[in-house]
Amino acid sequence: MLLYPRRKRENYGQTLINPVAKGDIMNTELQARFLFYLCRRNKNHGFTLVELMVVIIIIGILSALALPSFLNQANKAKEAEARQYIGAMNRSQQAYFLENAQFATDFGPLGVGIKTDSTNYTYGIDTTAGGTTNIIRDVAYPKNTNALRAYTGAVETDISNNQSTTLAILCQSQKPAAGSPTGVSTNTAINVLSTCAAGWETLN
Repeated sequence: MLLYPRRKRENYGQTLINPVAKGDIMNTELQARFLFYLCRRNKNHGFTLVELMVVIIIIGILSALALPSFLNQANKAKEAEARQYIGAMNRSQQAYFLENAQFATDFGPLGVGIKTDSTNYTYGIDTTAGGTTNIIRDVAYPKNTNALRAYTGAVETDISNNQSTTLAILCQSQKPAAGSPTGVSTNTAINVLSTCAAGWETLN
Protein backbone atom coordinates (compact mmCIF):
# COMPACT_ATOMS: atom_id res chain seq x y z
CA MET A 1 0.00 0.00 0.00
CA LEU A 2 1.28 3.43 -0.96
CA LEU A 3 1.18 6.14 1.65
CA TYR A 4 0.75 9.77 0.65
CA PRO A 5 1.50 12.69 2.89
CA ARG A 6 -1.64 13.99 4.57
CA ARG A 7 -2.71 17.37 3.28
CA LYS A 8 -3.70 20.11 5.66
CA ARG A 9 -7.43 20.51 5.63
CA GLU A 10 -8.46 23.98 4.47
CA ASN A 11 -11.23 25.75 6.32
CA TYR A 12 -13.93 26.49 3.76
CA GLY A 13 -16.42 27.58 6.37
CA GLN A 14 -14.96 31.06 6.79
CA THR A 15 -16.24 33.84 4.53
CA LEU A 16 -13.76 36.36 3.27
CA ILE A 17 -14.84 40.01 3.44
CA ASN A 18 -14.09 42.20 0.47
CA PRO A 19 -12.18 45.15 1.85
CA VAL A 20 -13.52 47.42 -0.93
CA ALA A 21 -17.13 46.55 -0.16
CA LYS A 22 -16.48 47.08 3.51
CA GLY A 23 -15.09 50.53 2.75
CA ASP A 24 -18.21 51.40 0.74
CA ILE A 25 -20.41 50.46 3.65
CA MET A 26 -18.41 52.67 5.96
CA ASN A 27 -18.60 55.61 3.53
CA THR A 28 -22.37 55.25 3.19
CA GLU A 29 -22.80 55.14 6.93
CA LEU A 30 -20.59 58.18 7.34
CA GLN A 31 -22.64 60.13 4.79
CA ALA A 32 -25.87 59.19 6.54
CA ARG A 33 -24.51 60.36 9.87
CA PHE A 34 -23.33 63.64 8.33
CA LEU A 35 -26.72 64.34 6.73
CA PHE A 36 -28.44 63.54 10.01
CA TYR A 37 -26.14 66.01 11.75
CA LEU A 38 -26.93 68.78 9.24
CA CYS A 39 -30.68 68.22 9.49
CA ARG A 40 -30.52 68.26 13.26
CA ARG A 41 -28.39 71.41 13.24
CA ASN A 42 -30.77 73.30 10.93
CA LYS A 43 -33.73 72.17 12.99
CA ASN A 44 -32.21 73.44 16.19
CA HIS A 45 -30.64 76.68 14.96
CA GLY A 46 -32.89 77.79 12.04
CA PHE A 47 -31.70 80.46 9.59
CA THR A 48 -28.88 82.85 10.28
CA LEU A 49 -29.31 86.62 10.07
CA VAL A 50 -27.22 86.78 6.91
CA GLU A 51 -29.42 84.20 5.20
CA LEU A 52 -32.56 86.16 6.12
CA MET A 53 -31.05 89.40 4.84
CA VAL A 54 -30.14 87.79 1.52
CA VAL A 55 -33.71 86.52 1.09
CA ILE A 56 -35.16 89.96 1.90
CA ILE A 57 -32.84 91.67 -0.59
CA ILE A 58 -33.80 89.22 -3.35
CA ILE A 59 -37.50 89.76 -2.67
CA GLY A 60 -36.99 93.54 -2.76
CA ILE A 61 -35.20 93.41 -6.11
CA LEU A 62 -37.90 91.22 -7.68
CA SER A 63 -40.63 93.53 -6.37
CA ALA A 64 -38.89 96.63 -7.76
CA LEU A 65 -38.69 95.00 -11.20
CA ALA A 66 -42.27 93.70 -11.27
CA LEU A 67 -44.17 96.65 -9.73
CA PRO A 68 -43.86 99.12 -12.67
CA SER A 69 -45.01 96.48 -15.13
CA PHE A 70 -47.97 95.62 -12.90
CA LEU A 71 -49.03 99.27 -12.57
CA ASN A 72 -48.70 99.79 -16.33
CA GLN A 73 -51.00 96.85 -17.04
CA ALA A 74 -53.52 98.14 -14.49
CA ASN A 75 -53.59 101.58 -16.17
CA LYS A 76 -54.09 99.99 -19.60
CA ALA A 77 -57.09 98.11 -18.27
CA LYS A 78 -58.59 101.40 -17.04
CA GLU A 79 -57.90 103.11 -20.38
CA ALA A 80 -59.71 100.29 -22.21
CA GLU A 81 -62.95 101.59 -20.69
CA ALA A 82 -62.47 105.04 -22.25
CA ARG A 83 -61.60 103.61 -25.68
CA GLN A 84 -64.70 101.44 -25.62
CA TYR A 85 -67.01 104.23 -24.46
CA ILE A 86 -65.77 106.84 -26.94
CA GLY A 87 -65.97 104.31 -29.78
CA ALA A 88 -69.56 103.50 -28.80
CA MET A 89 -70.44 107.20 -28.66
CA ASN A 90 -68.99 107.75 -32.13
CA ARG A 91 -71.04 104.91 -33.60
CA SER A 92 -74.19 106.12 -31.86
CA GLN A 93 -73.64 109.65 -33.21
CA GLN A 94 -73.40 108.24 -36.74
CA ALA A 95 -76.65 106.31 -36.30
CA TYR A 96 -78.37 109.34 -34.77
CA PHE A 97 -77.29 111.59 -37.65
CA LEU A 98 -78.60 109.08 -40.17
CA GLU A 99 -82.07 109.31 -38.63
CA ASN A 100 -82.20 112.98 -37.60
CA ALA A 101 -79.78 114.79 -39.97
CA GLN A 102 -77.95 116.25 -36.98
CA PHE A 103 -75.79 115.10 -34.08
CA ALA A 104 -76.95 114.56 -30.51
CA THR A 105 -75.85 117.02 -27.85
CA ASP A 106 -76.80 114.84 -24.87
CA PHE A 107 -76.27 111.22 -23.85
CA GLY A 108 -79.98 110.46 -23.58
CA PRO A 109 -80.82 110.48 -27.30
CA LEU A 110 -77.72 108.40 -28.09
CA GLY A 111 -79.01 105.47 -26.05
CA VAL A 112 -75.52 104.11 -25.37
CA GLY A 113 -76.29 103.35 -21.73
CA ILE A 114 -72.94 104.46 -20.31
CA LYS A 115 -72.18 106.42 -17.17
CA THR A 116 -71.10 109.99 -17.81
CA ASP A 117 -69.00 109.82 -14.63
CA SER A 118 -67.18 106.56 -13.92
CA THR A 119 -64.42 105.66 -11.47
CA ASN A 120 -61.62 106.65 -13.86
CA TYR A 121 -63.13 109.00 -16.46
CA THR A 122 -65.73 111.71 -17.00
CA TYR A 123 -67.39 111.83 -20.44
CA GLY A 124 -68.76 114.77 -22.36
CA ILE A 125 -70.02 115.95 -25.77
CA ASP A 126 -68.52 119.07 -27.39
CA THR A 127 -70.40 121.07 -30.04
CA THR A 128 -68.07 124.07 -30.35
CA ALA A 129 -66.25 122.80 -33.44
CA GLY A 130 -69.07 123.02 -35.98
CA GLY A 131 -72.51 122.91 -34.45
CA THR A 132 -74.76 119.88 -34.59
CA THR A 133 -74.75 119.47 -38.36
CA ASN A 134 -71.04 119.50 -39.27
CA ILE A 135 -68.94 117.85 -36.53
CA ILE A 136 -69.37 116.61 -32.97
CA ARG A 137 -66.62 115.63 -30.54
CA ASP A 138 -66.90 113.04 -27.77
CA VAL A 139 -64.37 113.45 -24.97
CA ALA A 140 -63.08 111.25 -22.14
CA TYR A 141 -61.54 113.25 -19.31
CA PRO A 142 -59.24 111.12 -17.10
CA LYS A 143 -59.49 111.74 -13.37
CA ASN A 144 -55.88 110.70 -12.79
CA THR A 145 -54.02 112.85 -15.29
CA ASN A 146 -50.65 111.57 -14.07
CA ALA A 147 -51.33 107.94 -14.99
CA LEU A 148 -54.13 107.76 -17.57
CA ARG A 149 -54.21 108.93 -21.18
CA ALA A 150 -57.04 111.05 -22.60
CA TYR A 151 -59.32 110.14 -25.50
CA THR A 152 -61.23 112.30 -27.97
CA GLY A 153 -63.51 111.04 -30.71
CA ALA A 154 -65.17 112.99 -33.49
CA VAL A 155 -67.87 112.36 -36.07
CA GLU A 156 -68.17 114.71 -39.03
CA THR A 157 -70.13 114.96 -42.24
CA ASP A 158 -68.47 114.45 -45.58
CA ILE A 159 -69.92 115.15 -49.00
CA SER A 160 -68.93 112.56 -51.57
CA ASN A 161 -70.63 112.11 -54.96
CA ASN A 162 -73.27 114.63 -53.92
CA GLN A 163 -74.16 112.46 -50.92
CA SER A 164 -73.60 113.34 -47.29
CA THR A 165 -71.98 110.64 -45.16
CA THR A 166 -70.45 110.57 -41.70
CA LEU A 167 -66.88 109.64 -40.81
CA ALA A 168 -65.51 108.92 -37.34
CA ILE A 169 -62.07 109.29 -35.80
CA LEU A 170 -60.69 108.28 -32.39
CA CYS A 171 -57.58 109.92 -30.95
CA GLN A 172 -55.48 109.01 -27.90
CA SER A 173 -52.99 111.24 -26.12
CA GLN A 174 -49.47 109.85 -26.41
CA LYS A 175 -48.87 110.27 -22.68
CA PRO A 176 -51.04 110.82 -19.59
CA ALA A 177 -52.83 114.16 -19.91
CA ALA A 178 -56.04 116.01 -19.17
CA GLY A 179 -58.86 115.38 -21.62
CA SER A 180 -59.66 118.02 -24.21
CA PRO A 181 -61.91 118.35 -27.28
CA THR A 182 -58.89 119.76 -29.10
CA GLY A 183 -57.41 116.28 -29.20
CA VAL A 184 -59.10 116.24 -32.61
CA SER A 185 -58.08 119.11 -34.88
CA THR A 186 -61.14 120.07 -36.91
CA ASN A 187 -61.17 121.47 -40.41
CA THR A 188 -64.25 123.15 -41.83
CA ALA A 189 -63.06 123.03 -45.44
CA ILE A 190 -65.11 120.85 -47.77
CA ASN A 191 -63.80 117.29 -48.19
CA VAL A 192 -60.96 117.96 -45.76
CA LEU A 193 -61.27 115.61 -42.78
CA SER A 194 -60.24 116.26 -39.22
CA THR A 195 -57.07 114.74 -37.80
CA CYS A 196 -55.52 114.04 -34.40
CA ALA A 197 -53.73 117.02 -32.87
CA ALA A 198 -50.02 117.16 -32.12
CA GLY A 199 -49.20 114.89 -29.19
CA TRP A 200 -52.14 112.61 -30.05
CA GLU A 201 -52.32 109.45 -32.14
CA THR A 202 -55.06 107.84 -34.23
CA LEU A 203 -56.54 104.57 -33.04
CA ASN A 204 -58.81 103.80 -36.00
